[in-house]
Amino acid sequence: MAYKSLTEFIAALDKAGELVRIKEFVDPVLEIAEITDRVSKTPDRNKALLFENTGTEFPLLINSMGNEKRMCMALGVNELDDVAKEIENLLKKMSAPKNGLIEKLAMLPQLGKFASWMPKVTTKHKECQEVVMTNPSLDKLPILKCWPKDGGRFITLPAIHTKDPNTGMRNIGMYRMQVFDSDMTGMHWHKHKVSARHYNEYKKLGKRMPVAVALGGDPVYTYAATAPLPENVDEYMLAGFLRKKRVELVRCITQPEIEVPADADIIIEGYVDPNEELIWEGPFGDHTGYYSLPDWYPRFHVTAITHRKNAVYPATIVGIPPQEDAWIGKATERIFLAPIKMTMVPEIKDMNMPVEGVFHNLVITTINKEYAGQGQKVMNAMWGAGQMMFNKILVLADGDVKIDNYKELAQYVFNNLNPATDVYFSQGPMDVLDHSCSKLGFGGKMCIDGTKKWEEEMEAPLAPFTLQKDFSAQKIKEQFPEISSLNSKLAAEWQIPVLFVALKKDKQNHVETLHKQLSSLPALQGIKMILYVEHTVDTADIADTLWRFCNNLDPRRDHFYGGNDKNILGLDGTRKTKALDGFERPWPNIIAADGATIAAVDEKWQQLNLGALIKSPSLKYQTQLYGQEAAVLDSEG
Repeated sequence: MAYKSLTEFIAALDKAGELVRIKEFVDPVLEIAEITDRVSKTPDRNKALLFENTGTEFPLLINSMGNEKRMCMALGVNELDDVAKEIENLLKKMSAPKNGLIEKLAMLPQLGKFASWMPKVTTKHKECQEVVMTNPSLDKLPILKCWPKDGGRFITLPAIHTKDPNTGMRNIGMYRMQVFDSDMTGMHWHKHKVSARHYNEYKKLGKRMPVAVALGGDPVYTYAATAPLPENVDEYMLAGFLRKKRVELVRCITQPEIEVPADADIIIEGYVDPNEELIWEGPFGDHTGYYSLPDWYPRFHVTAITHRKNAVYPATIVGIPPQEDAWIGKATERIFLAPIKMTMVPEIKDMNMPVEGVFHNLVITTINKEYAGQGQKVMNAMWGAGQMMFNKILVLADGDVKIDNYKELAQYVFNNLNPATDVYFSQGPMDVLDHSCSKLGFGGKMCIDGTKKWEEEMEAPLAPFTLQKDFSAQKIKEQFPEISSLNSKLAAEWQIPVLFVALKKDKQNHVETLHKQLSSLPALQGIKMILYVEHTVDTADIADTLWRFCNNLDPRRDHFYGGNDKNILGLDGTRKTKALDGFERPWPNIIAADGATIAAVDEKWQQLNLGALIKSPSLKYQTQLYGQEAAVLDSEG
């Protein structure tokens, strides 16, 4: 369905029991983020939050798409898979051979649907321009500072509009915007992004680049700005398809080259001058759960701010998962499954991006396997498919295994896995937020082929796994005092031959040396993989361990084999330093709220209409921080 405004979506959330209104003043600097973090990580109390007293004239909506129900409401569907089914049906109808005139004519209504979803520009001033600020100032908006070591306040949910100066092709992307002054922000677009390419084209031409930022309106606009579309596909065509109604656009007042949604809540107009000096932007508590560290980015200059009457400022926070962005990512996983199946990897059955992998780091895929080597074929196809090029760990399975039943899935994968022959390493483009890469935006990848092997793929039959009777985690810890925790639950209770080991590194090649020592123990016979994390991690918490592990691993660089047959794979997911690992790049800290903010929120909790106190999730991570800054120093261990 199409929402006429963000206010209409808020009313729908309220009616569905998915919204809490907070009338008490809450500071946009740190406090709103801390409250949202608590609510979003408490499943039975996870609600959208409308902060009605922000110290500005604008209320603030956050966590509006922070669970499956609200994400479905935003997209106007009952289930996220509904969109994928519709896309698949459309693609099948459009691509099926047409044998006669009647069949061809029958497709006309489908073509008419496509036409009705295309965006349309109006010449009238619309809702988003009902109020034009006489003295446009970002200070008038309730812009958040989310985490204590953030470089400042950030606009976190902006739909940023740019155009290719040569073709006029529009792009809408979502990139954080750090506020530096009342009329200037940074523009954090990465080198892989379309807007960055537009910027480079303007730089070649020596021209200023017009830019507009839309906030609010139909939540589908926000989703479309995050969608991994091909460069030549208009995001507002996707939005029109999702809402079953075209997006009406209006030209900006001071940047008329750019059109924005007529029913958006707030529009920030401005420009980027490619010839201007870049600005040092960041740090920022990012979706990986770590701070992304400062770097040089373009400056965005505000020329106008317009808004509708009774506008609402939308925002989000990102950080240690789960957060609202996990559900936006889940929608993308489901929606884009059909196009991947239909156009690039037809053998795919299903795909899952666990929240612990923060999108690109970990992708699980099930396939219909029909010949030897098909797993490698899928691996190469997926690593060449759009933003899937950023994937770090790809896990493949086949048959009827349930992709979201992690116990069953892991049992199946490891029953079919010879670590020495069925794990593949490569390298290529990586997300620039991946701090584990030795070089920015370029690093290692790993595919774990857990499909059932054909005769041509096997060196010898695989024996079923049972943990050795004399295995003792306590004895191993006594023998190797650098091990702070060892989790053997998967091996002991679920017959999954994997161990999680946390250790305190104090010498070069420590993890590799320890792995070879552990792999030589008779009690570890049959174990296939050992995942190593740093000593501050409690390996009893498997979700947390996997989150830390996936972030800190460069698979190609950080793997080694042990055991008599070199069949126990070790993967080093510890923090890397210059002293012990020869790692030259700065290493970011994990994200946690500071004690003063936690105390301030605790004190006002009873006035927030949120029920009994929810303790801060950051308390869990206080002991895992390395120092108090956004970047970790080698000496902080």
